[in-house]
Amino acid sequence: MENVLLFTYFAALCVLFAFGLHSLVMIYFWHKTRKVIYSAPPQQGGEECPVVTIQLPFYNELFVIDRLVKAVCELDYPKEMLEIQLLDDSTDETVQLSQALVEKYTALGFDIKHIHRTIRTGYKAGALKDGLETARGEFIAIFDADFVPKPDFLKQTIPYFRERHIGMVQTRWEHLNEDYSFLTRAQALALDGHFVVEQQIRHRAGFFINFNGTAGIWRKETILDAGNWASDTLAEDLDLSYRAQLRGWRFVFLNDVTSPAELPADINSLKTQQFRWTKGAVETAKKLLPSVWKSKMPLHTKLESTVHLTSNIVFPFIMLVAFLNVPVVIIKNEVGGFDKYFSMMSVFVLASISTFLFYMYAQRAIHLDWHKRLLLFPVFMAGSMGLAVNNTKAVLEALIGFKTEFKRTPKYRLERSGDEWKKNRYVQKRIGWIVLIELAFASYFVFGIATSIMYMEIAAIPFQLMFLVGFGTVGTLSLKHALGR
Repeated sequence: MENVLLFTYFAALCVLFAFGLHSLVMIYFWHKTRKVIYSAPPQQGGEECPVVTIQLPFYNELFVIDRLVKAVCELDYPKEMLEIQLLDDSTDETVQLSQALVEKYTALGFDIKHIHRTIRTGYKAGALKDGLETARGEFIAIFDADFVPKPDFLKQTIPYFRERHIGMVQTRWEHLNEDYSFLTRAQALALDGHFVVEQQIRHRAGFFINFNGTAGIWRKETILDAGNWASDTLAEDLDLSYRAQLRGWRFVFLNDVTSPAELPADINSLKTQQFRWTKGAVETAKKLLPSVWKSKMPLHTKLESTVHLTSNIVFPFIMLVAFLNVPVVIIKNEVGGFDKYFSMMSVFVLASISTFLFYMYAQRAIHLDWHKRLLLFPVFMAGSMGLAVNNTKAVLEALIGFKTEFKRTPKYRLERSGDEWKKNRYVQKRIGWIVLIELAFASYFVFGIATSIMYMEIAAIPFQLMFLVGFGTVGTLSLKHALGR
């Protein structure tokens, strides 16, 4: 039994170690490609602004849709070359508000349409696909309801399409309410790592990048050539991105062009978002990895694409490591003959160091106070561990092919620290069984820390504390936020 437990623990650590060391690969390409500068081709004489359709897909977003429409209508772009589609799948008063907004801005001379569906066939992907059928724009910009695009968005992105092979341009997300709470600060740290390092380096190095579902602009021809939007995964953006790039289209990521958005302020909305992203990525991996490996792409691009699509597989292994951590401490002290084995396991600490460096590079690249922001790294790591139960469920459902609906992440229009959300109608009130498992794991690590103290296994305590804080915080906040406290 001891051999089985130790082998399982070691194997799970190897998986986490491999994905953790990928951070070093990103850092390597950061330095290798640091001199790569990608700028838009120069303007040709007599060039006119192309027609752009801006699609705004949303579902029951009563508190933010007017902010979004106002920002879109303030874009610095010729009004006659702009079409705005409100792709409204709402079932509440958002429908009436959207209609009123269309009437208001139509009177001001905008080509703005309200497309309301009473049946959410295909969810967001279905709404985008339906809108595309009547879109008159050569290019399609997309913004989710929580975004506030800057006036120069189109002038910063459209010029890159002068190169015929460019199919999509993605901008970096900024955060309207980053300083609202520890929860929003930790999310900002994670998203900055994805955009500033992963997206930027993949673009510079010639790897596949992905459209992030919003704050980007597509060539309409690219969408159609790649087979249009599909709803057979929860990550319609990642799915279409890979299909388009497998067809030969190239994408651009603009780190210096930003689009502000609102971060989820309550843990249950964040868990809904993470569940959708995690499950959708695994579904996309199942769907498209065979095509990736059958393609004529270079081996290093195939390997990077594989890591990109499968990185969420780590969550079940985080659960395994968490569950087996305490028995391993007991085995080490009660059963002999494993000293060399435990000495060898110390090398796995390198994965944590490489992950820290990954986020350090991201913060240092865009923030002057990056030293201060990195103090949140332990909070981020603990939170990632705490979300492992929620995201493991997502991974397992994707692997067995269990389909679920697309659940949007509700937003509350939080722009200042004093803004309140706890009594908002969109707050998720349901408390599921996942919360009970999270709190059970937190209790388990109280016992684990006591066991490590008893055996004087001081090196195990910091990791057990992170598991305790992670599971305990996520579980407790899930209860408090569901109750509106």
